[in-house]
Amino acid sequence: MTRVQLLVGTPKGAFILETDAARRDWTTRGPLCEGWPIHDLIVEPGSGAILAAGGSAWYGPAVWRSEDLGATWTHSSSGLAYGDGVDPIATVWSLATTPDGALLAGVQPAGLFRSEDRGATWSHVEGLSNHPTRSTWEPGAGGLILHSIVPHPTDADRTWVGISAVGVFETQDKGASWEPRNKGVRADFNPEPNPVTGQCVHKLAAAAGEPETLYQQNHCGVYRSEDGGANWTELTPGLPSQFGFPMVTHPRDPATAWVIPMNGDDKGRYMPEARAAVWRTHDRGANWIRADAGLPQQDAYLTVLREAMARDTLDPVGVSFGTETGQLWHSADGGESWDLLTADMPPIWSVEAAVLDA
Repeated sequence: MTRVQLLVGTPKGAFILETDAARRDWTTRGPLCEGWPIHDLIVEPGSGAILAAGGSAWYGPAVWRSEDLGATWTHSSSGLAYGDGVDPIATVWSLATTPDGALLAGVQPAGLFRSEDRGATWSHVEGLSNHPTRSTWEPGAGGLILHSIVPHPTDADRTWVGISAVGVFETQDKGASWEPRNKGVRADFNPEPNPVTGQCVHKLAAAAGEPETLYQQNHCGVYRSEDGGANWTELTPGLPSQFGFPMVTHPRDPATAWVIPMNGDDKGRYMPEARAAVWRTHDRGANWIRADAGLPQQDAYLTVLREAMARDTLDPVGVSFGTETGQLWHSADGGESWDLLTADMPPIWSVEAAVLDA
């Protein structure tokens, strides 16, 4: 029996929504993780464990782990610290797994940590923090955060990360050294519009089956790279705005992706004209299709944050997104039409989808 879970992170804990393969009737559990603020959730391949990234104003950062589909949880912050003389870590923003079974955690202030023991202990990936450009890193409006982690699907030595407002970096030696990957990405707010670093990447995602093909939603446009981030091509034409946060790619088709444009940094950061829509491409960003069936078309002052959009792996693909005002929307037909699952959640910081086969 196939089950689908939506793993939702909020400032008041994690929530799990569950349904069967039809994706019509959903149940909800939560708040979980003792009500800690949760920025990201993932499922660990192989074990099926759920991992949650968070941070408490009182207790600091931690990564939570559940071995029983969210019924019970443990957490650890062992090693999640920079050391004396460096600003303390406020929270863990993002999680990812590598092909060799390690866990990666992106934190605020921006840095990367690695765990070889399923999240029990963490070690600082110092090569990134010691990058020669580090003294020039500046925060975005949400802070200086490492929010996107994209491990290569087969090469454990290679990983890409996205940092706001710094840009994309790649390592090819398991984190010992890093190279900026921002050529062709605009930074309109910068005196130098095409700096080596200083771009405000909002979300980075990989194309299915093509490890060198990456997509990103940036503060200044949507982009695609077909050479591992060495060069980027802008895909913004056809969208109502260059500004947005989430970017989701199809689990099997490298030409398909979804974005949710906002009306701009200086205009409230909500959906253009207060008309809700999700935009998708089936040709690598050459053309964009607007889909709004089931979504509100007036007074929709909705904001969707960078982690708050996900897709499952069924056919057709299910797509979900959550808003800062607590609405959770779902599409069971690849983003063509939408249903409101709930309007009563805390602000939704993140959404992840998992398919479980009993």
